[in-house]
Amino acid sequence: MQFRSTKSHESPVSFKEAVLRCLPPDGGLYVPASVMDMRQYFLYMDTETSYPELVATVAPGLLQGELNPFSASMVAESAFDFEPELRQLDETFSLLTLYNGPTGVFKDFGIAFLAAVMEELLKNNGPAMIVSATRGDTGVSIANAFHKRQNITSVILYPSGSAIQGLDPASYVPNGGNIIPIQIEGSFDECQKLVKEIIRDRPYADRYGITSVNAINVGRLLPQSFYFLHAFVKLKKYLNGDLLFSVPSGNFGNLIAGLYAWKFGMPVNGFIAAMNANNAIGDFIRGRQFIPRPVKSTNSPALDVAQPSNYERLASFYDEAPAVMRNMVFPAAVDNDDTVKALERFWKRYGIILDPHGAVAYAAAERVLSGFDPGSHVVILATGHPAKKAVTVTEATGQTVEIPRRLALLREKADPLAVIKPNLDALETAIVSCF
Repeated sequence: MQFRSTKSHESPVSFKEAVLRCLPPDGGLYVPASVMDMRQYFLYMDTETSYPELVATVAPGLLQGELNPFSASMVAESAFDFEPELRQLDETFSLLTLYNGPTGVFKDFGIAFLAAVMEELLKNNGPAMIVSATRGDTGVSIANAFHKRQNITSVILYPSGSAIQGLDPASYVPNGGNIIPIQIEGSFDECQKLVKEIIRDRPYADRYGITSVNAINVGRLLPQSFYFLHAFVKLKKYLNGDLLFSVPSGNFGNLIAGLYAWKFGMPVNGFIAAMNANNAIGDFIRGRQFIPRPVKSTNSPALDVAQPSNYERLASFYDEAPAVMRNMVFPAAVDNDDTVKALERFWKRYGIILDPHGAVAYAAAERVLSGFDPGSHVVILATGHPAKKAVTVTEATGQTVEIPRRLALLREKADPLAVIKPNLDALETAIVSCF
């Protein structure tokens, strides 16, 4: 599979180049240059197929010439000692639990694969450096996945007012590790802006081999399609009607990954873009102009996004086939009150505690399902562990949330190696000073 820019169909590049360069020279984002039919790889899998087995089978099919079956098996084994859990709740709903990884967020899956595949791709090559922006959760997941990976240094940028937790100082670069946490005296948007600026400073980026692990990197986004395939494989023999996925949507990476799985041949009838009160691109999906609005703070903060980083990728789907896409993606916005009510309703109905982001997906699914035939089935994506939003969950359900030991160990605040102003010179100087 080759990849092109969202701004041009010319000059496609390999997966390795797309991963290690991260952003095309024209300022777009990398997307698959062509669609591959992967049905021969997953349609004949059954409920006994493990997640690493699925990854080891599908990845070399997608990345022919770059990952062979042996290296793909090594990547899958290295990345995943955890896997998603698909629970069929009743005839209408299933729950895809994506918080089973080491840091309790869905991002563990894409980041773990990217860390393992980068290590594999960098064999017999020079070192690389990842520079990524986070409000907190992503940084912990990155540090966990990239810790001790050969030939890779990880720079984690986070804004004032947030914190990175659970980092062992022994993992820092000056102490023999490969992690560089840097606090930016500014906003998360300014952190994201710095990531793009340093990648586009090609002389500096080439010197250190700089790329990113944020969702702008297609190497993190592509493996998120694997857990959609995993859910389908676990569920397929029980399906009698339409299949939909309800996806909590802020930066829209998970929705794009689901659309990739559909393009690869996964039989599915639609995706519910479950948004909170920010309703970032509901108007766009309905055929109107995308106009960013000021961000509202909600009780599902991971979805508090006004300008989704994957907007260009989603727009490229609509540019290719707008009529088809408007029959595949169904937007629904859920406010704070409806989120709390959905948390309570889900607990009472199924005895399962969601986090607020999963509750947004559940409430959105209930709303959209009214337009589908009876017998339709929706897979709800649970993207974060409820312990991460324990106060909100307990207030809604009356239930005390048990904190897993692996997450309890991540609660200690870590100190940055540098605190800098939000400008490129300061960032590049801070990185150099760490070596």
